[in-house]
Amino acid sequence: MDVRTLMKRAALDYASLDAISHGDRRLTFAEAWDRGIRLANGLFAMGLKPGDRVGVLEDNSIEAADFYNGCAIANLVRVPLYARNSVEAHTHMLGHTNCRVLMVSANYAHEVDQLQDQLPDLQTIFVRDDNYESWLASQSNVEPDIQIDPDDVFIIRHTGGTTGPSKGVSYTHRSWLNAGRDWFYNLLPVEPGDKCLHIGPISHGSGYQYMPVWLSGGCNVMVDHFDAEETIDLMEREGIAYSFMVPTMVNAVVRGGGADKRDWSKLKCLLIGAAPIADSTALAARDIFGDTLYQAYGQTEVVPVAFMGPKQWFAEVEGSVPLRACGLAPAFAQVAIWDEDNKPLPRGEVGEIVAKSDGQMTGFWNNEEATAERIVDGWVKTGDLGRMDDNGYLYIVDRADDMIISGGYNIWPMELENVISDIPEIIEVAVFGVPDVKWGETPHAVCVVAEGAKVTEAEVITLCSEKLGSYKKPSAVTFTQTPLPLSPVGKIMRKNLREPFWEGVDRRVSGS
Repeated sequence: MDVRTLMKRAALDYASLDAISHGDRRLTFAEAWDRGIRLANGLFAMGLKPGDRVGVLEDNSIEAADFYNGCAIANLVRVPLYARNSVEAHTHMLGHTNCRVLMVSANYAHEVDQLQDQLPDLQTIFVRDDNYESWLASQSNVEPDIQIDPDDVFIIRHTGGTTGPSKGVSYTHRSWLNAGRDWFYNLLPVEPGDKCLHIGPISHGSGYQYMPVWLSGGCNVMVDHFDAEETIDLMEREGIAYSFMVPTMVNAVVRGGGADKRDWSKLKCLLIGAAPIADSTALAARDIFGDTLYQAYGQTEVVPVAFMGPKQWFAEVEGSVPLRACGLAPAFAQVAIWDEDNKPLPRGEVGEIVAKSDGQMTGFWNNEEATAERIVDGWVKTGDLGRMDDNGYLYIVDRADDMIISGGYNIWPMELENVISDIPEIIEVAVFGVPDVKWGETPHAVCVVAEGAKVTEAEVITLCSEKLGSYKKPSAVTFTQTPLPLSPVGKIMRKNLREPFWEGVDRRVSGS
């Protein structure tokens, strides 16, 4: 089975229902599919053929749905660029995937106008300006007769590039469909007319919900930016049933806007992922949204790795601490903990989280060496360290390269962040290692607080010492009112915060 075949069936079955909305604009399934056909033909008119890669730089919009649908119809490979990335990152992503066309929203046109000089394969940069609608309407509405193999590449997404240039992660039609199935397997069923809110870009985590919602007759509601109060208003007004949020969004929503006074009777699932969530934020969200909270953990390379619903997340389970877990292995996945020699570890021991599923990447685009390093005997190595308890709950200890070694002890920043975030006056927190003459490294905490907050450094240090032990307390705390730096997918970028502390130090891990 391929994506186009299933999406076309839904477009016929639910032709008169709303499929896409953005602001005041609404498209029925029939209208959205017609626009996708026209875009597919427009892309072919540019000289593209099935299997070619096509880049796109955009925010969520009606046009983003056109592109998603059009590429599926034409069997072209989507290569999403990320708005927060640099021009250098755009150049790399387009270059190593040999994109022949780049489609870009008008507000980002200035970022890419010189790229053709650097990329010989890039034949066309198509700017979706005021002429886009007339151009689209002029294209043929006859659906092209394209043969699609389930193992054809459907999308190439990119890693964060934390250890060098980002890698292109390939998904076939088959694996993309399987990933969508696994995302929704444990959720309440999508019914025709249900609405799914896309706050984050559909090029990232929210995009895993787009196709399953479409296939079941739901409406994908597009939002091109995040504002907590606007989000609350829209969710209530539209009767949103599904949404995906990163923890920073959830934190902003529950802390302001009067969310606790709204009607959430239509909400079925608020899926939270892409980064760890603080206990206090999860509990506050549950107080507001009730038993609609789900947590998912995964990566661009394999998703989901772990999943849990409200009855698992907020349960009291002997031998487990579900509130601190990231979930359990999904129904159609295997999860294990490996040692440094790629051997399984017993439950309870810390090692690298590895996973195997039908919805995992087929490999890194044109990078066999990197693929062989990350996929071992069919298992994807995540680079995250974690442990699994006897009940199957999976706990992320931290990223392997974020570990702090202080006086010979391993310290995981996330442990401290969980404790510090329980202080009501602290909005966000990031912990990272800085050089220390005596201990080699020592934890440093950066805390975002509101104006007028009275929390002190001593309070933070004492709380960590009491909860985690003296050797795990931060040696210093920085308070700021500036939001922490976020990656394109909403993860706090610890490395950016710690870099100034390591100026003049040859290695990014110190030793005593």
